[in-house]
Amino acid sequence: MSPQELITQLRSFLPPEAVLHETEDLKPYECDGLSAYRQLPMIVALPHTEEHIVKVLQLCYATNTPVVARGAGTGLSGGALPHAQGILLSLAKLNQIIAVDPLARTARVQPGVRNLAISEAAASHGLYYAPDPSSQIACSVGGNVAENSGGVHCLKYGLTVHNILKLRVLTIEGEVLEIGGESLDSAGYDLLALMTGSEGMLGIVTEITVKLIPIPEKAQLVMATFDDVQKAGNAVANVIAAGIIPAGMEMMDKITIHAVEEFLHAGYDLEAEAILLCESDGGTGEVADEIERIFTIMQQSGATKIRSSQNEAERLSFWAGRKAAFPAAGRVSPDYYCMDGTIPRKQLAQVLQGIEQLSREYGLRCMNVFHAGDGNLHPLILYDANQPGELEKTEEFGGKILEMCIHAGGTITGEHGVGMEKINQMCTQFRSDELAMFHAIKSAFDPKELLNPGKAVPSLHRCAELGAMHVHQGQQKFAELPRF
Repeated sequence: MSPQELITQLRSFLPPEAVLHETEDLKPYECDGLSAYRQLPMIVALPHTEEHIVKVLQLCYATNTPVVARGAGTGLSGGALPHAQGILLSLAKLNQIIAVDPLARTARVQPGVRNLAISEAAASHGLYYAPDPSSQIACSVGGNVAENSGGVHCLKYGLTVHNILKLRVLTIEGEVLEIGGESLDSAGYDLLALMTGSEGMLGIVTEITVKLIPIPEKAQLVMATFDDVQKAGNAVANVIAAGIIPAGMEMMDKITIHAVEEFLHAGYDLEAEAILLCESDGGTGEVADEIERIFTIMQQSGATKIRSSQNEAERLSFWAGRKAAFPAAGRVSPDYYCMDGTIPRKQLAQVLQGIEQLSREYGLRCMNVFHAGDGNLHPLILYDANQPGELEKTEEFGGKILEMCIHAGGTITGEHGVGMEKINQMCTQFRSDELAMFHAIKSAFDPKELLNPGKAVPSLHRCAELGAMHVHQGQQKFAELPRF
């Protein structure tokens, strides 16, 4: 079916203004937060209701038209990159909080609802929604489900998958599925976990039931300064080894500290090689005891300075600096490339040394800011896309970081997904039989491969062309880098 025929069909059930096809109207949808990859969609559809989405999907299925779902566009792996011959399905207008149940401690929301809006709606009941990505003021919950997002408090409270109970999902044929339930468990295979993090490749989420938890009586934050990154990495392991599960534990290196402090003036120590933020929350007595133990551990781990927040405003100020790391990077570099890999905590110091070595090799600065408690790294490679060949060099640098994560016993994503950015590294992390199983699952939900095609799971042919091998248990590939 020609583009004009598709436009005519879409406008038979959508308002004219909900079907975009002029280049100037398509431009805002050409990329997500990872702006290194750009592609104009053929058409953008902006449905207002689930019934509209059903009709869009049925049209796509009948005409073999690819369809890519999009939320707020804050994703960082190219997961919402449009298809040139497809429909970009924006869910931004499905942005209603359907119900908040304070007794069951749940909320039913549409996929276009902002992450932070859930906590704002539940605050009057003394409740909030725990996952808090740095983009929570803007990111949508549907996108959080698609990427299994986390945030600075995911160490204690978990990722999106740990904080949802039920999904309402549409298949590519427009069939409605109810996955999960109101109780903590349901019979059969765990399709709720399968759908969470599936990057829009298996179905379109139209409603999410999330868990709400009580707002803690007290929260207090410890900020520890270190003159050596390895000492800070060891402090992370020491806190966990002591049986403490902080509400959040974040780490920043020197270049990040300077960029953030110049941007926000959060009170960070500019002499530090690394800063560790460690938060305790709960009852007043519980927090006081835990903060005292954290202080002791930081001292024993070699911290040169230790401060704790004295009030809520100061606590939020410390966190604001961490959450401003990405915009701060935008002030010190024309472009930055945000990576996302996860490693065992005990490998933090070695991997950071490896990243520093790669930074020197490629001649590119790298800001390291990450969820230290669960080993989720977010290196920000600083580059200038206007310099010929610099983006390609940056991508190669980022790919080596991800492969280093694999060799350290980790994985190529922690919360940003695979999308387009990391699809080649999937060939390194997984064997051909594992990739074949992923394709079989995709085929079971989407036999025509119309939902977000070409993302997340590479074809076996692509891996063969790359000459990639499964090396998770293999020989160390980066012999010149720090050993693990």
